Amino acid sequence: MEQRDLLNPVPNQNSYTNLPNSTGALVLGIISIVGAFCFGIVGLICGIIGLVLANRDRKLYLEAPELYSQSSFGTSSAGRTCCIIGIVLSSLIFVVMLVYNILLVGLAGSQVFR
Repeated sequence: MEQRDLLNPVPNQNSYTNLPNSTGALVLGIISIVGAFCFGIVGLICGIIGLVLANRDRKLYLEAPELYSQSSFGTSSAGRTCCIIGIVLSSLIFVVMLVYNILLVGLAGSQVFR
């Protein structure tokens, strides 16, 4: 009977594991795109968190691609792309809402003090 080393298992060529945060990064990326239309804050927060998770997965995969499945890397890459889109949309919407509110307060203030 062969004794296995439990601390350093030899990876089986036919079994790959999924990246730990690939699904989470994709979900946060989708939420960041949808959340961009909630004044930009929700989308910005979710997008940044998802981008950090996707970048961690990317680093793990590039260090040892033989350990992880190609499909989980694709899921993580899709999540990263969604997060970047969500961050850009959220930033644009946040800036537009900020300028709009500043102009609205400025116009209302000028009308009140006439």
